[in-house]
Amino acid sequence: MGLRHQGHEVLAVGTGEEGLEQLHPFHPDVVVLDLMLPGVSGLDVCRRIRDRDQVPIIMVTAKGDDIDVVVGLEAGADDYVVKPVRARVLDARIRAVLRRQDASVSDAVRPRAESHGDLVIDRAGLAVTNRGEPVALAPSELRLLLTLSASPGQVFSRQQLLEAVWEHSYYGDIRLVDACVKRLRGKLDELGGSPRHIQTVRGFGYRFGSA
Repeated sequence: MGLRHQGHEVLAVGTGEEGLEQLHPFHPDVVVLDLMLPGVSGLDVCRRIRDRDQVPIIMVTAKGDDIDVVVGLEAGADDYVVKPVRARVLDARIRAVLRRQDASVSDAVRPRAESHGDLVIDRAGLAVTNRGEPVALAPSELRLLLTLSASPGQVFSRQQLLEAVWEHSYYGDIRLVDACVKRLRGKLDELGGSPRHIQTVRGFGYRFGSA
């Protein structure tokens, strides 16, 4: 009711199975997914959505437990909120996650496609390929890659990335950054060893390596 009052069209379902069944008929712009669901768990629903769709997912949890939040983020959620949450706060998170699907205005003036070895980033088309194969990225993953690759070699702190990608101005959600980096590395085949593109600068943050 609160989201409808904020101007959103909402389809509410009570179970994970119903949500998965209605995902494509309703074709939502964003999924608000409760972690605690009867039957199929919210985490399993999140993983199954990510297997076939890159729609933004905001995870809702009543626990606020660090482990649950991290597992949910690594399963593919783009953001999270802890219940009880006011409709205005949830509305702000929804609008922020939707903005991540759009390239920033500054990106539009950059070359259409940038090649970084086997990695090609099409900023205008919001498309990424690695070794010639398309890489399906969720909105937060794409925005993180666009932000880092816009300034190769520049070190970004987690707080800077939190503000640039998630539009969170407060400290405490840096696990959003770490979880998203892990997912992005996985999709770029950079887990383990020395990542080629999404590099960690110990004690400071992350940078993009174009080599």
